[in-house]
Amino acid sequence: MRIRSVHRIIGILLFIPFFGWALTGLVFFIKPGYEGAYETLALKTYPMTAGLSITSEPEWLELRYLRTILGDHLLVRTRPGWIQLDPTTKQQRDLPSDEDLRKLLKDAFTVNPQRYGDISTINGTTVTTNTGVEVSVDWNRMNLQQKGRDTDRINRLYRIHYLQWTGVKSIDHVVGIVGIALVLVLTSLGGWLVFKRG
Repeated sequence: MRIRSVHRIIGILLFIPFFGWALTGLVFFIKPGYEGAYETLALKTYPMTAGLSITSEPEWLELRYLRTILGDHLLVRTRPGWIQLDPTTKQQRDLPSDEDLRKLLKDAFTVNPQRYGDISTINGTTVTTNTGVEVSVDWNRMNLQQKGRDTDRINRLYRIHYLQWTGVKSIDHVVGIVGIALVLVLTSLGGWLVFKRG
């Protein structure tokens, strides 16, 4: 088979991936809608009302103390990980009730009410809002993670761009290697044809 024919066949095979790479690359360059999709949502904190007097325990590697609409929170990192303690008793604090979770997140949502709207459903420490945003609360670290339909859409574009088409890691790995190998062969053959002609 002639080199020109091989070059043409590989070019045809790579037409759809090249088209996908170009479109997704343009989106990544312009970044439309990225601000909301990957916005960092933080809990609203308040000034401390009383003097801080906590005696550290030997197993504590790090501690954080903060105040939210629910009151004071003592966060302690030990070797197994972070835990939240009651600042007065130093006993591990239970997960918040649905009512407390609603109160905590409603307060956090005030930074961008258009994106977060109102809470529709609560499932454990994950809530879904009427705007389609899902917010997860890491109670032991007092961190929030949010994602919406826009986040899922952009993540899908990343999977298209990086040849993660099947969702099966081992298969996507092979697809990626084959795709890159074909691009290198196509480029090499194209270069060879150009210089051969010259």
